[in-house]
Amino acid sequence: MAEPLIELKGVTIAFGSNVVLDQVDLTIYRGEALAIIGPSGTGKSTILRLIAGLIAPDEGEIYVGGQRRQGLIEDAADPILIGMVFQQAALFDSLTVQENVGFLLYQYSKLSHPQIRDLVEQKLEMVGLGGINDRYPAELSGGMRKRVSFARAIMSNPDDPKATPEILLYDEPTAGLDPIASTVIEDLIRQIQCVDVGCGTYVIVTHQQSTIRRTADRIIFLYKGKVQWQGRVSDLDTTDDPLIRQFFTGSVDGPIQIVH
Repeated sequence: MAEPLIELKGVTIAFGSNVVLDQVDLTIYRGEALAIIGPSGTGKSTILRLIAGLIAPDEGEIYVGGQRRQGLIEDAADPILIGMVFQQAALFDSLTVQENVGFLLYQYSKLSHPQIRDLVEQKLEMVGLGGINDRYPAELSGGMRKRVSFARAIMSNPDDPKATPEILLYDEPTAGLDPIASTVIEDLIRQIQCVDVGCGTYVIVTHQQSTIRRTADRIIFLYKGKVQWQGRVSDLDTTDDPLIRQFFTGSVDGPIQIVH
């Protein structure tokens, strides 16, 4: 049995009167590729923010590496490092690619600038962007900015083995990209999982059918604050679940209520 890396137990969170997650149980196992899917506004990105420790639940418990988290990530360090790739890449426009990717090393490590530059170049080559260190985000395409954010997420400090992320969280990594650029990103997500950079586990939030099918092993479907269905990617084509059928056919008729 695979080792649980992240566990949500009875997690509830509301924003005002809107209950976004309602008594959600979720286990993420070491080495798996999990996709969280469902209609817009059903709490998918909220789960990522909870896992990352950016927000805390109103009720329930979150366990990271077997230890219960108390408060936010800024209150106490988790036993494992969690990396996050945001939907809009979230690069600093005033910094070069070199400075963006190496940001944490410049801020918190004792490595020399030449050492950091070599590490950044290694990560950029890993995502197929070697030689662009001195460019600014405005000089890059949307797909290139996404890949730079991947390089930043997997950056590690060789002097501190604990500074290597063991799990990556992807929030809509192919949103707004054309089909070819999406395929590049999807392949990269899988390659990062297979390469020995410590990030063998990931959770991805996406609406894109190609991204779901090409990057996920297991899927959970969120609707009305609860996990309504879960299964393997291969189950998508055989399940009779009306929520899954409506979601993947895009029909306006079915149990999923259309928000106008």
